[in-house]
Amino acid sequence: MIQSLQGIGMTSLRTRERMINRLMDQGISSNKILDVMRNTPRHIFMDEALASRAYEDTALPIGYNQTISQPYIVAKMTELLLASSDRLTKVLEIGTGCGYQTAILAQLVDHVYSVERIAPLQKKAKDRLWGLKLKNVSFLHSDGGWGWPDHAPYDGILVAAAPPEVPVMLLQQMAVGGVMIIPVGNGGSQQLQRITRTENSYEVEKLEPVVFVPFLSGRK
Repeated sequence: MIQSLQGIGMTSLRTRERMINRLMDQGISSNKILDVMRNTPRHIFMDEALASRAYEDTALPIGYNQTISQPYIVAKMTELLLASSDRLTKVLEIGTGCGYQTAILAQLVDHVYSVERIAPLQKKAKDRLWGLKLKNVSFLHSDGGWGWPDHAPYDGILVAAAPPEVPVMLLQQMAVGGVMIIPVGNGGSQQLQRITRTENSYEVEKLEPVVFVPFLSGRK
């Protein structure tokens, strides 16, 4: 297990350092986020056949028609989320997937509540996070559009799939002053948005074009 975490060859620390340099070139400036991504073994979150490509700046398949987001998107969404506050106590993640984004968040916020609709993906993610000794994550197998009302309101919400419009139940679960980072749109026309809840309304910033898997309802 120790060797698999440290990585060798195309998964080595040297390869990870190249990823970090690329993220800095792409405008990621948070040293906290860069350090966490440097020290988190991305290659253990995908099948062994793809591990050698783990530190490329590309999305990769993780099964069930889902993908692990490219490192830049993980870093960018995390940076946008953390910019809202020095300390986030409760973060809701919609779309656990392979657990990589979950692992990054868990090292930067107090507690992550992660929702996944595909049970086998969730189980693998749990095992990986356990292997990394990240214990401040709670998991729910559910439709992401419902969020996780039991633990609301959340300081931050990060959504890793693109709905055609923002789910109302997620908006309702935001704390006042809380921030949601979410891709919105259909097919080839998606935009990353940052939504901030105010006392009486929601402020929406449209940030940059992105490509995410579609936000699907139901459980598998």
